[in-house]
Amino acid sequence: MSLDILLYGIVDPQIARGRSLADLAAAAAKGGATLIQYRAKEASTREMVHEAKAIHAALAGTGVPLLINDRIDVALASGADGVHLGADDMELADARRLLGEAAIIGATLKHESELPYLASARIDYACIGGVFPTQHKDNADAPLGLDGYRTLREAARAALGDLPIGAIAGITAGNSASVMAAGADGVAVIGAMFASDDVEGATRALRAAL
Repeated sequence: MSLDILLYGIVDPQIARGRSLADLAAAAAKGGATLIQYRAKEASTREMVHEAKAIHAALAGTGVPLLINDRIDVALASGADGVHLGADDMELADARRLLGEAAIIGATLKHESELPYLASARIDYACIGGVFPTQHKDNADAPLGLDGYRTLREAARAALGDLPIGAIAGITAGNSASVMAAGADGVAVIGAMFASDDVEGATRALRAAL
């Protein structure tokens, strides 16, 4: 499945307010999301596999890939299109070996010191964060801001070539254009998309801003 990180929605039960994650993902895809990630830090493995299968089915025919946050096993069991891995997750080389060449594998990038490791791995994109303050994830580091993002993005371009590089944390329809102007190839959003009562409409607003 082709990869486009322009508008990357992260669906998480913590923000769903009891709504169906599959329905939320489908609404985002209809509104113009190009990539969906399922993240559930507190869910059991069985719950995650069940939800991932439902989301994957809801996205069938849309052309929008589904990635799983952190969990290689859940991606394999659910038939998802790939994973997104952070610095404390499985080694990227091991993930590629287990998931195969066709899988989409993305990685988090927080510090310039991580670039040699990412350059040595076969990944499909990276996502720099956090750019702005966010209430949806505890980040030990201070937000990068636009200047910090731009600096790390330029370093990533030098180290990783034309690999797509996104941005995450605190991104909204109001500030997404400025993030793109700072060098992002796309934005990853949680609240600006899934906190809304009208997920499709919120996604369309983000897509229009981009």
